[in-house]
Amino acid sequence: MFKGRSITLRHLLIDEIKHIGLQFKSDKVVLALVEKLPGISWNEEYGMYHIPNNKTNLGILFSTFRGEVWINGNYFFENSTGLNQEKPKNISWYRTRNLKKGLKRCPDEYLDKLELRKYSENTVKTYVHHFEVFINHYHNIRPDAINEKEIRDYLQELSRQGRSTSYLNQAVNSIKFYFEVVMGMPNRFYEIERPIQRKQLPKVLSKSEILCLIENTNNLKHRCIVSLLYSAGLRRSELLNLKLKDIDSKRMLITIKAAKGNKDRMTVLSPTLLENLRNYYKEYRPNNYLFEGPRQRPYTASSVLKLISMAAKRAGIYKKVTPHMLRHSFATHLLEDGTDIRHIQLLLGHSSTKTTEIYTHVAETSFNGIKDLLS
Repeated sequence: MFKGRSITLRHLLIDEIKHIGLQFKSDKVVLALVEKLPGISWNEEYGMYHIPNNKTNLGILFSTFRGEVWINGNYFFENSTGLNQEKPKNISWYRTRNLKKGLKRCPDEYLDKLELRKYSENTVKTYVHHFEVFINHYHNIRPDAINEKEIRDYLQELSRQGRSTSYLNQAVNSIKFYFEVVMGMPNRFYEIERPIQRKQLPKVLSKSEILCLIENTNNLKHRCIVSLLYSAGLRRSELLNLKLKDIDSKRMLITIKAAKGNKDRMTVLSPTLLENLRNYYKEYRPNNYLFEGPRQRPYTASSVLKLISMAAKRAGIYKKVTPHMLRHSFATHLLEDGTDIRHIQLLLGHSSTKTTEIYTHVAETSFNGIKDLLS
């Protein structure tokens, strides 16, 4: 049978076409089977083989590996239940959208509470998705009749599937929201164990790497995107939601509306970037959003990720570079330049300086005064 061989399926978007990514450890048997697949290609950017994503190829893939290699579809089929397949427009969208026959939808009272609390679109989508997966796991039990043991069993099942700590915590939050907020049962499930969150240090780039990254973008639009993410310390979602009116060139400020935690804040507009933004506007003429895709729609998150990844490759930066690394680098470089941590906190939109203090663990100035014990 499998003899420890496994292959993980991943969703890839290559040249705007959906592909099935094949992730596996080096193995002659697996590689020989992979090379038999029709239309198989290798992608340097993602570091994996891939084939076009369609029903025919999916069927061929399973028949090719049957009995030889175990296929891990946890990531690939995460949304295959038909829950939240499309982009939600508002809370009402969840009440009327079409689901596959037999699936239970999120209760109206759950949606009512999310709406009243004015949670962000991303939070609503996360809560609804996780809660619908949960109540469909216990399809024959009313949501309010599910007990604590059944919740524990469900979370253990997610853990056995190899779900991440973040995924498990989101599942717990969505369940707790139902019982404690919607049903008004405070503290009922506080005894449910949460997975221990790994404390990771932020990954940052040096100033020279940032400049090299910007220089290796494809065009003026991409250059402005990378420069803005770094020089203003923006999250990717904040950049994508920026509108032309949010750029105040007279006060040299940028307004970020309804950011994480549904909070507004101001951040700095780089004078160096402003000239590039003006040239970008003359060339691209965006209508509403600062960065727009085809048909004046907001630029996509995957496009930002891809342009940064390709620029990093051209710049000779071999570590994986993400949009959030630019935000981390912004905070770290400000700290190294002597900016007060409370000012950095405001620019990043953190509720407490304790969150911002993580950057002291990676700033060069935190280690410059330490004596070389080998000298």
